[in-house]
Amino acid sequence: MLNKKTVDDIQAKGRRVLVRCDFNVPLKNGEITDETRIVAALPTINKLIAEGARVILCSHLGKVKNGPNEGESLAPVAKRLSEKLGKEIVFVSDYNVTGEAATKAVEAMKDGDVVLLQNTRFRGSEETKNGEQFSKELADLADDYVCDAFGSSHRAHASVEGVTKFITAKGGTNAVGYLMQKEIDFLGNAVENPVRPFVAILGGAKVADKLNVISNLLEKCDTLIIGGGMAYTFLKAQGKGIGESLVDDSKLDYCREMMDKAKKLGKTLLLPIDTTIAASFPDPIDGPIEISVVDSDKIPADKQGLDIGPKTAELFAGAVKSAKTVVWNGPMGVFENPTLAAGTIAVAKALAETEATTIIGGGDSAAAVNQLGFGDKMSHISTGGGASLEFLEGKVLPGVAAADDK
Repeated sequence: MLNKKTVDDIQAKGRRVLVRCDFNVPLKNGEITDETRIVAALPTINKLIAEGARVILCSHLGKVKNGPNEGESLAPVAKRLSEKLGKEIVFVSDYNVTGEAATKAVEAMKDGDVVLLQNTRFRGSEETKNGEQFSKELADLADDYVCDAFGSSHRAHASVEGVTKFITAKGGTNAVGYLMQKEIDFLGNAVENPVRPFVAILGGAKVADKLNVISNLLEKCDTLIIGGGMAYTFLKAQGKGIGESLVDDSKLDYCREMMDKAKKLGKTLLLPIDTTIAASFPDPIDGPIEISVVDSDKIPADKQGLDIGPKTAELFAGAVKSAKTVVWNGPMGVFENPTLAAGTIAVAKALAETEATTIIGGGDSAAAVNQLGFGDKMSHISTGGGASLEFLEGKVLPGVAAADDK
């Protein structure tokens, strides 16, 4: 999985290169509220333009549950992209994505031109088993294919994996873009070839979401830190009273198994030693809330844990200080609430201050690190929540596997 052809391996001049980007940006009233994903795609696009390729871009946007609609059109992306690239982008607004309008737009291209196709999910067969025809039509538009959408690479979709078979059949190259390559380098090497000591930090609400990640990382890392809502299931598995805290009773045996596994493998497994508690979950989520801090085995029956406490924050930060590689996925508490963000801030601060390679595994932890102003202090922030989790699980990602080996 780690040795794939990249955009640098394509002789791009005069070639029609289809690039799968991740333009799944947040929109409010038709305006883009966060352009991170557009900016992340620019190096690959600029490289191909500079080499005289004919660049055809495609992406999904949103979930498109009720069929194609202007609210999920890629039109705002085309506008922003034109501004960023300093050149006109031809946007194919046709809901069929690869129909006559797309064919004509591609036929009219000159070297260095850029065409953006409509939201791939509008086609309706992007995610389904009958996406074969759509895959073929995407490939018909191009000579070569570049996947630069790490956030979608764990899905075997038409525009992610399906298209590659047809590109191969016509003698073209399937490569990864710069963004994908960076994800493979950081996440792949962190898990398969880390500089030690290697510390992994897992947070978030549910143990169920991270079952395989916990098991896989225990085999790879030296220290596994568990915080967030999922920590209370581990604490209950140790026989501690957790009051009204979030718990998954069906996973208690699994937690015991993982604690035994850590012991057998000689790994350090760190759990919260104190916790920040309140009478109930904040409503609204960022509203004022009365809190107190107790040791993890002293949570009152009518209270719930909503963040790690200061002693735990110090314990976790200490483990980070001695690390050479740190991977973090999932916040330490309800970080959306300023009163309950202290644990997540403490961990983010420890990562920002360490000399280690620090990798943030997408999703809520990426949002937390960026919101708290530590983004530029991290070695790498993954652009894919689900994809980075599956990578950390040790799964093969279809979008990565489908690229040609070097």
